[in-house]
Amino acid sequence: MERETLLSLARDTARNAHCQFSHFHVGAAIVAGGRVFMGVNIESTSFGLTLCAERSAIATAVTAQAGPITQIAIACIDAPSDAPLHDRMPCGACRQWIADFAPHATIYIDGTDHDFTIADLLPFAFTLQ
Repeated sequence: MERETLLSLARDTARNAHCQFSHFHVGAAIVAGGRVFMGVNIESTSFGLTLCAERSAIATAVTAQAGPITQIAIACIDAPSDAPLHDRMPCGACRQWIADFAPHATIYIDGTDHDFTIADLLPFAFTLQ
């Protein structure tokens, strides 16, 4: 799928986020087995139980047994246009999930033209291999 199309889907999906605490609407759109899966951040009053958009989308694809995840697009529609790149990146837990479930995916971050791999975002990722 085209990069901008997937990022547009992530931005549109972000509007459905449940983010009453952070007020940061984050959406993720992933391609797995040729199908598109969406996810949003879902915040809980117990912050440790909050589910990020990336993990939400990955869990949906895994549940559907969709096949390998090849692309991931992430968008925070509330990030200012001049927000630095590190303010747009997935958290550490999401990076580990990407390393585990989408190790060969191309990762698109809204607000930058650069494409990433998990090795870019999480060098020396933990593995059981």
